[in-house]
Amino acid sequence: MKRGFWILAVVIVLFLPWVGNNYFIRLATIMMLYCVLALSWNFIGGLTGYPSFATAAFFGLGAYAGGVAQGQGIPMYIAWIIGAALAALFATGLGLAILRLRGHYFAIASLVVADVLREIVNSTTNLTGGGMGLNLPILKLGVDAQAKLFYYCMFAIALLTLFTAAYVMRRPLGFGLGCIKQNEDAANIIGINATIYKTIAFGLSAVFVGGAGAFYASWVSYIEPGDVFDILFSIKPIVMVLLGKTGTLSGPILGAIVFLVLEELVWRNFLTFHAGVLGLIVVFLILYLPDGMLAIQYRRWFAWRKS
Repeated sequence: MKRGFWILAVVIVLFLPWVGNNYFIRLATIMMLYCVLALSWNFIGGLTGYPSFATAAFFGLGAYAGGVAQGQGIPMYIAWIIGAALAALFATGLGLAILRLRGHYFAIASLVVADVLREIVNSTTNLTGGGMGLNLPILKLGVDAQAKLFYYCMFAIALLTLFTAAYVMRRPLGFGLGCIKQNEDAANIIGINATIYKTIAFGLSAVFVGGAGAFYASWVSYIEPGDVFDILFSIKPIVMVLLGKTGTLSGPILGAIVFLVLEELVWRNFLTFHAGVLGLIVVFLILYLPDGMLAIQYRRWFAWRKS
C-alpha cells in the first residue's frame, strides 16, 4: 500500500509540467527545492536532535561554488556536483569543530556561519563579484523548455535526497543517530562513536543543500550574498519539518508542501510583514505542535489500535 502510494506520487510529479503553465512549474520546482532543504535538515535536526541553523551557509556556499565554476567554463551539471562536494567538505570540517557543543550553544554557533561566509564573499570581489553579485551563463533554450529542464533536475535532486534519507533510516547509522538524540552519553557507552555519527549527519545535511544551492544559481542566472545566504534558508527547513514530523521520511515532504501553500498565502496577503507572520507560525508550532502534524495522526492510530 505504502509503496503503491509513493509510485503514484512519482508518476504524478513526472507529468506535472505537461499539465500546467510556467508559473505552476515554478511553484512545483520550489516545492522540490523545499523538500531537499527539509529532508536535509532532518538528518541533523530530526534524526540526531541537533538544532542546526547552518542550512543557509551550505546553500550559499553551494550556490557560489557552482556559480564560480560555471563562470570558469565548467558545465552546469558538473558545477552542481562541485557545489554539493564543497558544501559537504565544509560541513565535515565545521562539524568536527562545533558538534562538541550541544543545545542552544550549538544552535548559536551554527547560526553565525552564514554571516561569516557572506562577509568572505563580499570581500572576494575578483572571484565572486562581491556585493555586486555574480552573473551566470544563460542557457540557450526556450522559456518552456528551460522551465521543464530545471523542474526535472530539481526533482532528481529531491529524489536522490529522499532515497538517501530512506537508506540512512534503515541502516545502523540511522539507529545510532536516534540513540544520540535520545541520550548521547548513553550512546557513547554502548559503543556508538557519537562524534563520527554526528559529523556524518552534518555532512548529509549539507551535501544536497549545496547541490540545490548550485542548482538555484543556474536557475535564476544571478546571485548575490544577501540572497543565497539569507537566514530564511535556515529557518524555513525547520518550520517545514515541524509542520510534518521530525525524524520521519514523509514528515519533511508533507511539511514542505504545507509550507509552500502557507508561504504563498502569506506573500500574497501580508507582503509588508511576512517575516513576522512566519515567526508567529514558528511560535505556534513549537508551542502546540512540537512533534508535527503527522504526530497527531500517529497518536490517533495508536489509540485506535488499543481500543
